[in-house]
Amino acid sequence: MRPRQWIKNLIIFAGILFAQDIFDGAKLAVVVAAFAVFCVVSGSIYVINDVLDAKRDAAHPDKSSRPIAAGRLPAGPSVAAAAVLAAISLLAAAPLGGPFFLIVLGYVLLQLAYSTYLKNLIIIDVFVLALGYVLRVVAGALVIRVEMSSWLIVCAILLSLFLALSKRRHELTFLESRARAHRGVLHHYSLDLLDQMISVVTAATVVSYTLYTLAPETVEKFGTRNLVYTVPFVLYGIFRYFYLVHEKSGGGSPEKLVLSDPPLLVDIVLWVLTVGLILYA
Repeated sequence: MRPRQWIKNLIIFAGILFAQDIFDGAKLAVVVAAFAVFCVVSGSIYVINDVLDAKRDAAHPDKSSRPIAAGRLPAGPSVAAAAVLAAISLLAAAPLGGPFFLIVLGYVLLQLAYSTYLKNLIIIDVFVLALGYVLRVVAGALVIRVEMSSWLIVCAILLSLFLALSKRRHELTFLESRARAHRGVLHHYSLDLLDQMISVVTAATVVSYTLYTLAPETVEKFGTRNLVYTVPFVLYGIFRYFYLVHEKSGGGSPEKLVLSDPPLLVDIVLWVLTVGLILYA
């Protein structure tokens, strides 16, 4: 179930952070419950994905150690357990509201479609990966019934595309000649193409976030223009990630990269603290 990857689900807290309700105990409890639901449901999808990709993963230098790929965990019980976990997560999502339930259900269906078919379609595959992150952000806002800024949604889409494209680049460089055998869609990608697309979304992410901090509705909502001072943290974080992808062959696992690179982790913590200071103090 890859619990280390559950760190991705922390972006569910973006909604309550920017809604200035992080200290509202009742709402925070609801978001924590939503976080737990996404940890379970994403874990169930990881299990199903590992069953479907068992043969390819067995030939992968890192993924071959996963229990299913290594043959330590049989496919049948794995699928049965994943189905039960997915059902539990949907049942747990229902009391948190109809919109949140639909987001979780949509996430499950999207990931199943990705694992069985969509991951083989060039460009569509990275959009689906990115949409998985965006659904988490939207879910975090819907579960406490707050409206998220359109700018933040755009930023989430662009940043998610940046991570997804970086993942594809890592696969090409890390696996080299074995890349296309491991993931068929990589046959349609090249490093030049991926670098150009990454450059586009990188620039668009920075510009969109900067415009969000300066937008009249943002200034009116928070009563301050000081969010613009968080832009340097966003710039550094993206540039640092870009450096790790290009010079250190990282990017295959965003959560692993964040946790293993102290400068990037410190930058993210400083961004969160600065945003919190500006919005709450």
